[in-house]
Amino acid sequence: MTIRVLIADDHKIMLAGLRSLLEKQSDLEVVGEAENGRKAVQMAHEKKPDVVVMDVSMPDLNGIEATIQIRESLPETRVIALSMHSDKRFVMGMLRAGAVGYLLKDCASQELANAIAQVAVGKKYLSPEITGVVIDDFLKGGTPEEDEAVASVLSAREREVLQLIAEGWSTKQIASHLYVSIKTIETHRRQIMKKLDLHSIADLTKYAIREGLTSVE
Repeated sequence: MTIRVLIADDHKIMLAGLRSLLEKQSDLEVVGEAENGRKAVQMAHEKKPDVVVMDVSMPDLNGIEATIQIRESLPETRVIALSMHSDKRFVMGMLRAGAVGYLLKDCASQELANAIAQVAVGKKYLSPEITGVVIDDFLKGGTPEEDEAVASVLSAREREVLQLIAEGWSTKQIASHLYVSIKTIETHRRQIMKKLDLHSIADLTKYAIREGLTSVE
């Protein structure tokens, strides 16, 4: 059985490297590449891949939000996080979003291929370093309320708007990008500020970075 794979990463060199590595595996077929989370969601609907290899920190729409959208509309598609981040908020964020695997970018190519093969048949895969993060979180009694603060306070669309604001998009640009009116985006921004009790774009940007919605590299 050939496993159809979609790769999502905002670094072109990483995309090219991943494609090259995966295409050396006889049982894997790379069906597409996406440079951000929004494009990953779009291409997932078009290509219907078996597995999406998803970077966590991406512009426009981050990997956590993209994973939520893909899992909601394409429940048969499995998502593996491939990230440079081993921080708890990224790991737990991706797993709660529906990812069934999490590897760090410095993993060996064979480990990634093995992870793809495992999740494609319904199993889960965590690299050893990530397993430690998950176990530590469990042993320390991490509460869902603490880890899902952003998810519980803001709606999915508000999280999208917050990420774009933090990345420097203007109200007009966001409205055009999301195919809504400027007034709608202004309403979202007011609601975000009210819910978070923040009062400036600078404060929103700091919050978005701290909560892992964007890295603003």
